[in-house]
Amino acid sequence: MHVSHLTLHDFRSYAAAEVALDPGVTAFIGRNGQGKTNLVEAVDYLSRLSSHRVAGDAPLVRAGADHAVVRAAVVRDGRTAVLEVEINPGRSNRARVNRSPLPRARELVGLVRTVVFSPEDLTLVKGDPSDRRRFLDDLLVLRTPRIAGVRADYDRVLKQRNSLLKTAGAARRGSSSQEAALSTLGVWDAHLARTGAELLAGRLELVAELAPYVGRAYATVARGANRDDAGISYRPSLELDGVADRGALTEALLAELERRRGDELDRGVSLVGPHRDELLLTLALGGGEERLPVKGYASHGESWSFALALRLASYDLLRSDGDDPILVLDDVFAELDTGRRAQLAELVADAEQVLVTAAVGADVPEVLAGARFTVSGGEVRRDG
Repeated sequence: MHVSHLTLHDFRSYAAAEVALDPGVTAFIGRNGQGKTNLVEAVDYLSRLSSHRVAGDAPLVRAGADHAVVRAAVVRDGRTAVLEVEINPGRSNRARVNRSPLPRARELVGLVRTVVFSPEDLTLVKGDPSDRRRFLDDLLVLRTPRIAGVRADYDRVLKQRNSLLKTAGAARRGSSSQEAALSTLGVWDAHLARTGAELLAGRLELVAELAPYVGRAYATVARGANRDDAGISYRPSLELDGVADRGALTEALLAELERRRGDELDRGVSLVGPHRDELLLTLALGGGEERLPVKGYASHGESWSFALALRLASYDLLRSDGDDPILVLDDVFAELDTGRRAQLAELVADAEQVLVTAAVGADVPEVLAGARFTVSGGEVRRDG
């Protein structure tokens, strides 16, 4: 899979841009603020309908414009499809395939797959649990696109249920308004348990599949490490005791919601569900056999190696599904020491398509020699 042509209208800093791309390695070189990352961000947005840089869509639309368009010709198994998304902040986005509108924009998700390495990846290790949950969900959606709808439904139910908990908790105990809120709460409990079980089951299956890839990837990028040093595991917000099928997970969530009802009313928030779960990252440090949490125990270099391992593992897992995802290396080489820089370059050099951004051409390892574009003043010019 690769992108053969990228078209932008009012996306980020570009009023308009047309870029023809080839398989293999393409590097975009330019000083900070010239727009090189905007190009690869657009490709990644088509993959997930979200940005790896910002939480919302508003910053993606050029100042003064009311919407942006990203269009890409994507080649897969020798056949080309044109994917397009119209980004409308505050309104529903629109998506098309070969100029035919899709009923919902999220049906575009997964038609092109990307794995992005960026300086922000360190937050996967050092950031909040929400960063790691998002990492899991993004990968889960790429492999199983229908989960995008499940996640959207869960977020909607969670918002409604939290609002109801605040209303019920604020009402005087025994009042008619609290009784009405509590009776309605049972309906939202059922919705939360059903959608939560679907999301939880997907995450549990994903972590089980991803774990061996993480171990192998860490051994590759960390000097002197072996595949048993790095581990990932999933810690849910309730005791599961081996429960994994969706029906049993739904019942387990309902029981835990009932058990925590008093605490939730006191605090006015939902305390049970996938939004409270954690992806645990552990390392065998200092030659010991016991694994310790990466966050708080690992050095800066070890943390970077683990972050790279998570991305490489994602790439290898997606590749095992039968498709080469597009690899995006966004300003990542400037953050790595010489050894990790060379190692990462060797590992990804045989990918079907690699898109690299760098402030200085010398930051791109020689093994990733390929097409080069200079990005300056909003213009994208192919070298040579």
